[in-house]
Parts: sequence; C-alpha cells; structure tokens
Amino acid sequence: MPPLEHVPLISIIDSNATNRAKVAEVLMSMYRVNQYPDAERGWHGLRVAPPRVVLIDDEIPPHGGFALVHQMRQEPVLAEVAVVIASRRPQAEIAVALEQSGAKACLSKPYGRNHLIRTISSLLNQDVEAQWDDLAEPSRLALKGTVAIFNDISDSIAAGEPVPFVSVKDACAPLVDAIGTSDVRGILDGVKEHDNYSYAHSLRVATLLSLFGHTMGLPRDDLMMLASGGLLHDVGKVAIPHEILNKPGRLTESEFTVMKGHVTETIRYLDAGAAIPKPVVIVAAQHHEKLDGTGYPRGLHKGELNELARMASIADVFSALTDRRVYKPAMEAEAALTLMTEQMSQHLDQNLLRMFRSMLLDAVR
Repeated sequence: MPPLEHVPLISIIDSNATNRAKVAEVLMSMYRVNQYPDAERGWHGLRVAPPRVVLIDDEIPPHGGFALVHQMRQEPVLAEVAVVIASRRPQAEIAVALEQSGAKACLSKPYGRNHLIRTISSLLNQDVEAQWDDLAEPSRLALKGTVAIFNDISDSIAAGEPVPFVSVKDACAPLVDAIGTSDVRGILDGVKEHDNYSYAHSLRVATLLSLFGHTMGLPRDDLMMLASGGLLHDVGKVAIPHEILNKPGRLTESEFTVMKGHVTETIRYLDAGAAIPKPVVIVAAQHHEKLDGTGYPRGLHKGELNELARMASIADVFSALTDRRVYKPAMEAEAALTLMTEQMSQHLDQNLLRMFRSMLLDAVR
C-alpha cells in the first residue's frame, strides 16, 4: 500500500544501523519514515523531503547532532521542523545546547518505546492544540480539559492507580456545556488532526454520545454519564501492542483475539476505580456487542443490550469509519451512514441510527 500523504513524515538520522532500524520499526506503524545514516545524507534527504519531526542522534558523524540542527535553522525549508535529540549525555549537560539550537526535545538513551511515541506525538500535536485557543470557551475548555485528563488516565493505568473518575467527569462538563449551546463543530474539527488517535477517537465518541443524548432530551446528569463513558470506553487499549492497534492490514485471528481483549482490560481498569457509575461501565462493556449476537466480549443479543450500549455502538462505528488513520483517509459522513444502514442492519439499532443521522445533519448545518 503506498504511503498516504496525510500521514506525518518522521525522519531518523542515526549512524547506528541497528538502533535506526528499531526506531523506524516502532514509528512505521503510525507514520511515514525516512532513515539516514549520517549528517551529510540526512541534510540532503531533509531538504528533498522535509519532515514534520526529525530524530537526530547526538553522536552522528562528522560533527554531531547539534551541528546539523544549527545548519537546519539556516535553511528556510527546514527552519521550523521540530527536532528531537537522542543523547547519552546527562540532561543538565545537554539543556543549554538544546535551548541554543532550537531543538524541541531530548530523549535520554536508552529510551523506551512509549517514551519515543509520546515525544513524537506531543510535538506533532503542538500546532493542533495551539489552534484551540481561538475557539469559543466551551469548546476550548472541553478540548484542553479532556486531552489533559486523557494523558493522566494513561499515566494512572501505567502506575497501577485507579482511573480518576471525578477528574474525568469534571473534564467532560465543558463538553456537555458545548453540546447545550450547539457548539459541537469546534470540538469535532478541533480534534480531527490530533495525532493521539486513541484520544481523538474517544473524544469524538464522547461528543457524539452527548449530542445523541441531548437530542433525545436526556437531563444533564445523564449527558455527563454519556460523555464520561465515551471518553473512557477504550482505555483498555493501552494494554494492546502498538503494532496491532495500528496494523494497516486485516488482523489475523490471533491478533484479533488480542485486540478484543481491550474491552476486558477497560472493565478491569474501571472496576478498580472508586464508584464509577454503572452507565459508564455499560458503555465501555457493551459498545462492541451486536444485535444479532455476533459481537464481543459476551455475544449479547438485542434483548440483552442496554439502550446506552446501542447508542454507544452507533457512535463508535461512525467515529471509526470517519476517523483518519495511518492506513486510510477518513470516510465521508454520508458514506459512513449509508454503509451502517445498508450493511450493518443486523448489528446496529436502525431506529436509533435514523435518529443519529438526523441529529448529525442538524449539528453540522
């Protein structure tokens, strides 16, 4: 499959072929990647194909990584490229060089896979998140609050701590406020280009579920549960390997079994939290169930499915189809809705889907 132009290009300049290949393998599941073994070839390659972010080893020949960064800053086409330096030197020693060169971040060697991905993603998201400052207050607060708590959730799970539900609920309050003032477009557009796919998808589901509930006339407390459930519905994916989460082709049977485990992991994380409301758990536990019983993890049939789960399934499928991924462009909303009507009639509640379609058309007018 040819690389998609909407996928960010990341360049790696490292004279250690083994390390360069390992880093490229990690990043290629999410980005386009170019590799260069030294400063000279890196310099020419960067000018031909300027990346969004370049990872430069501090020790590349002939003069080291910072010499190349200084050279880049004199070249107009490369002056604004975000630079990450990978170095064995202590942070205190390298801090001044970072500031003087204009490099954005430093990875201390040896660094882990998650630290690498998070550093690259954070740099890619700086411009996206800066644009949020121009939005109306409810949308601005919703985006800034939810991205902060989403990152905190990942850290809490990694540390073996319970999901901080009170903070999740507080972060979702501006989202519900935005829904009440019909200020939805700013949130959906604002998160569209965000590089953290798990966050972008979860916020879109939270927004669509809240809008769904608002259209049905549900009270604010219920909308808060829908928003919180949407934001938390996939937190178990932190336990799924990146190469499976971002695989461009069809998952093998064994890979799909691993992927399906994210629901069980989500429930386990939520159960470890203090007093997480039942509606939030239902959204997380049942959003992959289908009316005909072919869903997972429990294979529930339509008579066993809560209405919240039916709503969550529609929001989740629509978001997945219209999300931009590393291996596919976003599907147009109308095409997604048509597919959901014509090909998923045995899986999705068609009465709720008709309401969802009407709601969506009203929201984006």
